[in-house]
Amino acid sequence: MSETRRKKPRGKARLIEGKCIACGDRCQASCPFDAVEMSDGEPVFILTKCNGCGKCVKICPSEAIELIYTPDEQKILDEYSRKNEPAEIESKADSAWKHVWVFVEQTEGEAHPVSWELLGVGRQLADDLGVELAAFILGDDVGHLAHEAFGYGADRVYLIDDPILSRYRTRAYLEAGLLLIRKYKPEIVLMGATGLGRDLAGALATELRTGLTADCTGLSISLADRLLEQTRPAFGGNIMATILSETARPQMASVRPHVMPKPAFNGERRGPVIQETLSISEDDIPTRIVEIIREKSDSTVNLAGAHVIVSGGRGMKGPEHFWMIRELAELLGGVVGCSRSVVDAGWLPYAHQVGQTGKTVKPKLYIACGISGAIQHLVGMQNSDYIIAINKDKNAPIFDVAHLGIVGDVFDVLPAIIEKTRASLNAPAELEQTAVGMEP
Repeated sequence: MSETRRKKPRGKARLIEGKCIACGDRCQASCPFDAVEMSDGEPVFILTKCNGCGKCVKICPSEAIELIYTPDEQKILDEYSRKNEPAEIESKADSAWKHVWVFVEQTEGEAHPVSWELLGVGRQLADDLGVELAAFILGDDVGHLAHEAFGYGADRVYLIDDPILSRYRTRAYLEAGLLLIRKYKPEIVLMGATGLGRDLAGALATELRTGLTADCTGLSISLADRLLEQTRPAFGGNIMATILSETARPQMASVRPHVMPKPAFNGERRGPVIQETLSISEDDIPTRIVEIIREKSDSTVNLAGAHVIVSGGRGMKGPEHFWMIRELAELLGGVVGCSRSVVDAGWLPYAHQVGQTGKTVKPKLYIACGISGAIQHLVGMQNSDYIIAINKDKNAPIFDVAHLGIVGDVFDVLPAIIEKTRASLNAPAELEQTAVGMEP
């Protein structure tokens, strides 16, 4: 007589006392059974409606919700655990996947700087795992990039050099990337979170049926289980989440430019270059590049390449006061930046925004004026060489990353700095006190 298989219990949702951060109604909005009501900013669960789906548990940013089970339900769960978990864990381990790979993104034979930045962090990850660091390069007439990859830390280079890859097209680069990854099985793959990198990384992860963590600000190795710890802001920058890819390989992550430090170049380094042939033709590619038209931008803002950035936040109280930000920036030979709240308020255009949803920058000098320092902003500028923060709130998070903090009213401090800077440079007071609105 066959054994009757009991249905796996789902439990009921419960709030963990003292952990709710009143983030809003995320848990209520996620519940498909209307089993959540809000009271004084905290959820109240209607157990007769709760189906134990766990959606509220997954969406809670502070892990303040749990599923509870009756004693009988817990016994059934324990049986499931004994029967199913060992086999599941066994299947996760696959020693065939080894080494750390970095995608060298290039356009017309010139590598994107984020590639070399990723080789720097990739070197540390590979050393922690005790494996090789490799670069993989896709393109046409790009063999010279192998020398650069070795100089920035790669132990080995995988190369597909084919005229079909002369211009980026998703299908062609996808097939090339899949060929290399499936054949050589890297444990970790890192890519730049650029326009090209985002497109290719998503396509690769989908075909490989693996996870991809985008816009990481930190990467490290959990030595106990060889897992890549991928840290990135979540819930609009309100928390930092560390994400693990436990059940699939390779572990994939993308990082925005200027987040990781660029390693020193060593032109003496050499290594093996493994070249593969791509067996597809133009007939296999559904897209054609007919013409490339280079658009001229009206904006003169170049936050990513600026050595000095003077940024303003909500503390500037309105666009009419940004003349001070602009004047100091011009005296120092820099550019104007701002926080997300300034753009949201319509005080400055998006091109000036620094932060997770704006530009990630790494200038020699960053001056934050009236910016409190939300995580969303900090991750975009905290790697600046020298940070000066001006804020009247001595407990503002911006001071946690600043090298020099000035506690005071920005409307008192900024004019004094401008006057001293102008005097030291013997610069005339030529700038009009107008809002920055748009760059001239």
